[in-house]
Amino acid sequence: MSDRPSPAPYLSELFSLEGRVAVVTGGSSGIGRAIAGALARAGASVVIVARREAELAAAVRELEGRGCRAASVSADLGTRDGVAGAAEDAAAVFGEPDILVNSAAVNLRPAMGELGEDVWDTTMAVNLDAPFLLGQRFGPGMAGRGFGRLIHIASQQAFRASVTSGAYGVSKAGLVALARSQAEAWSPRGVTANTLVPGFVMTPLNTRISSDPEKVEALAGRTLTGRNGLPGDFAGAAVFLASASAAYVTGQSVFVDGGFSAH
Repeated sequence: MSDRPSPAPYLSELFSLEGRVAVVTGGSSGIGRAIAGALARAGASVVIVARREAELAAAVRELEGRGCRAASVSADLGTRDGVAGAAEDAAAVFGEPDILVNSAAVNLRPAMGELGEDVWDTTMAVNLDAPFLLGQRFGPGMAGRGFGRLIHIASQQAFRASVTSGAYGVSKAGLVALARSQAEAWSPRGVTANTLVPGFVMTPLNTRISSDPEKVEALAGRTLTGRNGLPGDFAGAAVFLASASAAYVTGQSVFVDGGFSAH
């Protein structure tokens, strides 16, 4: 029998989220759901914010079945009133959050010449305005308490044009800049702000592409790992960025893309 000490206490010191409260938008499906589950299993009390009540209930049931502390808020993040209401409802469950993950998004991509104001406005409202407004609501409180984690889910289209980037790519590029601005404002007081950048991930948001086997295969071929992403690939990165270990990581874009961006 080995007398080697267990690594569990050290790993807990590095990555445990015990006592933390997290709000995850878009946490009922795809990458957001995987991240919500990871944060909850790492010890955080998690509030999932999304539109569809049935999916929200299923996500919460799954986490509670694992012994996690979880709750949900049904909200439309496409309006400023909806965002404001969601923020207050989320904070009322377990208290003011220490961690905010912005994963909710709409993926509307008409050709640029056909991109109308309605699609532009809807895309910016959900993908960029909501993360900004939630950051304004929760960021100062985090700074006042000396700890906070702002994590945004960006996109390859924030850095390069592909797959009809349109308004979607612009909104995601805005998230990257938003994280830098938030880091500049609040990181001196313990609040980090970063983005996670997926490659192509098989989620409901990407149904338009994932339903085409040839496109899916071609995208996998562009990675260095030879496969497309899965929601679970983001669990470890999210826990790291949310933990005390990431106190010196801020204003960054962390690519979790199987080397897609490096190929």
